[in-house]
Amino acid sequence: MGKKVLTISVTCVSVALGFLIALSIQTQKDVEALDQIQTQRLSSVKNLLTDAQTESLRLKEEHNNLMAQLDEARNQGGTSPALLAQLDQYRMIDGTVAVQGPGIAISIDDRQQDHKTVFPLTTDDLMAIVNILKFAGAEAVSINGQRLVAPTAIVMSGSTKLINQVPITRAEGMPYEILAIGNQDQLVDYFSKLEAQGLKQSGISVSIVRKNVEIPSYKSTYNVGSGS
Repeated sequence: MGKKVLTISVTCVSVALGFLIALSIQTQKDVEALDQIQTQRLSSVKNLLTDAQTESLRLKEEHNNLMAQLDEARNQGGTSPALLAQLDQYRMIDGTVAVQGPGIAISIDDRQQDHKTVFPLTTDDLMAIVNILKFAGAEAVSINGQRLVAPTAIVMSGSTKLINQVPITRAEGMPYEILAIGNQDQLVDYFSKLEAQGLKQSGISVSIVRKNVEIPSYKSTYNVGSGS
C-alpha cells in the first residue's frame, strides 16, 4: 500500500513538474516573440526616421529657395500667380494654414484591457506612424490636435508626451487620435500593413476610419533661416 501511495505521489509530482516546464517554455517563447516584434519595429522606426530627416532637409531647402524668389519678385513690384500658388502649396506643407479634406482617422488605445499585457506606445512609435502616413502621401497629419511639420519634436517629459512642446497625453477617452489628409485607400493600406499589425500584436487596440477630417495649423514659431 505504501509503495502504491509513493508511486502516485511521484507521478503527480512528475506531471506537475512537466506542466511547469512546458508553461515555462511557452512563456519564454512568448517573451522572445514579443522581443522580436519590438526589435523589428525599432529597426523600422530608425529607417523611417533617417528617411524623414532627409526629406525634411530637402523640403526646407526648397522652401528657402521659394521664399527668396518671392522676395525678389516683390522687390521688382509684382508676383506671378504661379509663384503665389506654389507658395500656398508650401504653406500647407509647412502647416501654417489649417486644412480639411478626405482622409482617415486612426484611434489608438494602449491602456491595459482585460488584464492583457500591453506595450505602451512610445514616442518612436508615434514618429514611425507619422512617417508611414507621409510616405503614403499624407498632405497633412495631426496627433491629438497638434499639427506635425518638419521641426516637430515628439518627446517625453516625465510620464507626459509632448508634441510641439504641448502635452498630448490624455487622462480620459481615446489616448491617441491621429488624423491624416490624403488618398484614403493608400493611407489605410500603408498604415495597416506597415504599422497596425505590429501594434495589435503588442496588445494595442487600433481602429481606422475613412472620413473628412479637419487639421489645425501649426501654432509654434516656424524658423526657416538659411543658416540652420
